[in-house]
This record gives sequence, C-alpha cells and structure tokens, in this order.
Amino acid sequence: MARAALSVDGTEAVRWYRSSEEAQRGFCSNCGSALFWQADGSAEISVMAGAFDTPSGLAFGHHIYCADKGDFYEISDGLPQYAVNPV
Repeated sequence: MARAALSVDGTEAVRWYRSSEEAQRGFCSNCGSALFWQADGSAEISVMAGAFDTPSGLAFGHHIYCADKGDFYEISDGLPQYAVNPV
C-alpha cells in the first residue's frame, strides 16, 4: 500500500526504528505491537495483518521464506510455498 494512502488512528503512539541498513519498522509505543515495515526509498509500506480491525477479510494466498522456517513448523494448507519472496 502507498504510505500516503495509509490512515492510522492513534498516530501519536506510533514510533519508528531502523531495523536494518535497508528498512525501518513502525510499532505502537503503548503496547509494543509491530505495525509496519518500509524499505528505504520506497513509497510502499507493508502493514502487519494483526494491525487491522476484525473482521479483516484477509486470507492467505501463499507462504514465503519457507526455506528458513523452523523444523517444528508444518505448512499443510495446500497453498503455494516459496523458499524466498517471489515478488
């Protein structure tokens, strides 16, 4: 989603931190919940699914970074699985 199109209630509690050399993450300073992720130089922002009010209407389409999942984690829903992000 374009960051300019994002509308957030409670923006006074949103804080950003540099999580790597390539990106920053936004979180709620009241409860610590992760809310957003944005790559440097990008107008797009990724919003964590848990940040949406319910019912969200969201559904999985595929799984990414499956090559790095824990050996205790089984994905058995029949959706496509990718070793990395195919986008």
